[in-house]
Amino acid sequence: MTAPARGVTALVLAAGRGPDDPLARATGTPHKALVPVDGIPMLLRVVTALRATPGVGRILVAIESERALAADAALAALVAEGRVAVVPSAQSASASVVRALETHPDALPLLVTTADHALLTPGMVRHLLDHAPADADLAVPLVRAATVERAWPGARRTYLRFRDGARKGCNLYLMRTPAAAGAARFWAGVEADRKRPLRVARHLGAVPLALYALGLLSLEGAVRRLERRLDLAIATLDMPFPDAAIDVDTPADLAAVAAALAARRP
Repeated sequence: MTAPARGVTALVLAAGRGPDDPLARATGTPHKALVPVDGIPMLLRVVTALRATPGVGRILVAIESERALAADAALAALVAEGRVAVVPSAQSASASVVRALETHPDALPLLVTTADHALLTPGMVRHLLDHAPADADLAVPLVRAATVERAWPGARRTYLRFRDGARKGCNLYLMRTPAAAGAARFWAGVEADRKRPLRVARHLGAVPLALYALGLLSLEGAVRRLERRLDLAIATLDMPFPDAAIDVDTPADLAAVAAALAARRP
């Protein structure tokens, strides 16, 4: 259940909306991925954590252009030294994953995370690599709502509310096989139709959506339905790290995460 000896490829989704992104605008930063969190750009924090993780090899960053990283000397140096490779982002997160795999067809197994995962640690990544079942095409770590609330009381979070308890995604995935790449293509279609509820229902199935809306769908039930629909094996992992569920999307998130990091400094 461990990562291959050559190391997994890591993909960091870093596309933004440039200076029009609300967080970038609030901080006067040219790109959301470069917003400093406790003095260090978010993207650099993520890349640093990945580089420090045993079992992670090549690191790809999906962003609009390599020029977007020129504003930060440390990130620009990592690209110039070949320690980080830039791939062009697409119109959505899933579409960016698809494009990265088209650009680098040898990238599987692929670990996917996001540039706003400012609290990512090597321990979180290793937990996923060590505990993802070897026969799963796609591994998805989740944090229980109670775990998040104990560590981050009062924080506004969007949970996946299942019959057997609410969970929070981690912006962290392990794609082992071409079947998982097919799932990324499927989800890119869902994202493209997100403003058309009837089309989303056709993608996901009206019955599962209704069961979820009524609070009648368990996590296992949701996974089994997705497996049948996508023809792949999906494993969910119970992550013990509350910080794995925290990203930096708003000025309030930024203030909370920066304060937490400052408090943890020796």
